[in-house]
Amino acid sequence: MIEQTTEEIIAKNRRSILERVRLAAEKSGRSADSVRIVAVVKFAPAEHVRILAKLGSTDFGENRPQNLQAKIESLADLNVSWHMIGHLQTNKIKMVYPYVKMIHAVDSIKLLEAINVFAERFPAIDPPRVCLQVNTSAEPNKHGPSPEEFLASADAIATPRKIPIVGLMTMAPLVAEGEAARPYFAKLREIRDTIETRTGLSLPELSMGMSGDFEAAIEEGATLVRIGSAFFEGLEPDQEA
Repeated sequence: MIEQTTEEIIAKNRRSILERVRLAAEKSGRSADSVRIVAVVKFAPAEHVRILAKLGSTDFGENRPQNLQAKIESLADLNVSWHMIGHLQTNKIKMVYPYVKMIHAVDSIKLLEAINVFAERFPAIDPPRVCLQVNTSAEPNKHGPSPEEFLASADAIATPRKIPIVGLMTMAPLVAEGEAARPYFAKLREIRDTIETRTGLSLPELSMGMSGDFEAAIEEGATLVRIGSAFFEGLEPDQEA
């Protein structure tokens, strides 16, 4: 058996992901181009990010501001977009704001207002787009308001701001993969539609779906899927970390 290189393994995984995205999009009557894949690289070393960029990936996500900043600095020569996908504390906004294309997990009006302060303070910087997080599973260990709390805050969400709100984000329970995750994604789409009707906001982005459930998310309308481990399947542990 011929041993595969790290690049060959990642390339094979990427081809599989692209095909699965294409099939899920077509199943829901959409084109694959309507779905953006954010490669989650929180456990991946810089060289693996370089491989993915070489293969054509353009959007990368990190969970922690410190790790995000370190990767951006070490990969400054790459022409890629960065996404903050994890929980963001208000005192860490300055570590993220000038460097990312999108902040996916804005989980409170307080955080939204704090990010907006940066948009007002630094008007020359193209502000990151934001997705508002909704806890569609109502799990106490997840950030974000429940669907009921979120809908009750519609007026506050619709208040004009400098920061562009472009969509919603959610995560299915860890124990729910594939079809079991579908109701949580369908719920987010329903909430988005309701908020658009109530407020007049345009919220085209739905950030939902990860390695174990992204096909169901796409079929329910995801425009952004956050895929990490599926890119690195088959690598030895010392190659992953």
